[in-house]
Amino acid sequence: MGRPASKVRAAVRVVRGDRLEVRTDFLATEEPLEVRLAAGPHRRTVAVTMRTPGHDFELAAGFLFSEGVVRGREDIARIAYCLDSDLAGEQTYNVVTVELRRDDLPELGFLERHFFTTSACGVCGKASLDVLWARGCAPVNGGVQIDPRLLAELPDRLQQAQSLFAHTGGLHAAALFDGEGQLVALREDVGRHNAMDKLVGWALLEGKLPWRDYVVMVSGRASFELVQKAVVAGAPVFCAVSAPTSLAVEVAKAFRVTLVGFLRGDRFNVYAEPSRITGMSS
Repeated sequence: MGRPASKVRAAVRVVRGDRLEVRTDFLATEEPLEVRLAAGPHRRTVAVTMRTPGHDFELAAGFLFSEGVVRGREDIARIAYCLDSDLAGEQTYNVVTVELRRDDLPELGFLERHFFTTSACGVCGKASLDVLWARGCAPVNGGVQIDPRLLAELPDRLQQAQSLFAHTGGLHAAALFDGEGQLVALREDVGRHNAMDKLVGWALLEGKLPWRDYVVMVSGRASFELVQKAVVAGAPVFCAVSAPTSLAVEVAKAFRVTLVGFLRGDRFNVYAEPSRITGMSS
């Protein structure tokens, strides 16, 4: 079994008024990814999510970091696709094992809600600030300053960089920009939470955490789950093209993250910590 592609061809019938056209189109691939954790002789499945294949190791690493299972790149000894004993040791590209640098698995009871999630569901059920405080997450102090005119340009820059979205029209994106508006990294996925985990995982594996000097931009709404991942990664600014949820605003205020929503054209709303945007006071 070969590595799954991030997009697949499909025959479609396009109707325009009284005209019918048959053509080939591209669809975003959606397949399950099982994330297994290993430590010494111990193995355990910790999550199964529907995702777009690609950057699977980053997805696994970002998920584990966002959930507090690993606290740094040094906690991870190895990430690999699993070998299928029924297929003469062939790699199984929908199963990833993250091997930890320890002899025993950590306490994982809090991850039971992830045993199966859809691409839309992501990290569900943890609607409490207490969890973040208990994990030792701290408010984001200082960080990047950004000009509002530059901020208004980020949605177009995000969309221009979405190569898979351009082909399929069916993917979410999460991106990092520096204070000058230059794209640092972007990840896409059918699941908004997966896109964010891939971005966090990239930063973790590349040694680019915390995100004090970056702006996070997402293609959809600002949910609690996405903002809490940004908090764990130390992001000072979080922007979304759509609306935030009430709990996302609470998290942003509690952890001093500048939260921008409805970022479209030359307008946007600031819901928390406006002082990082030039010309705005607290």
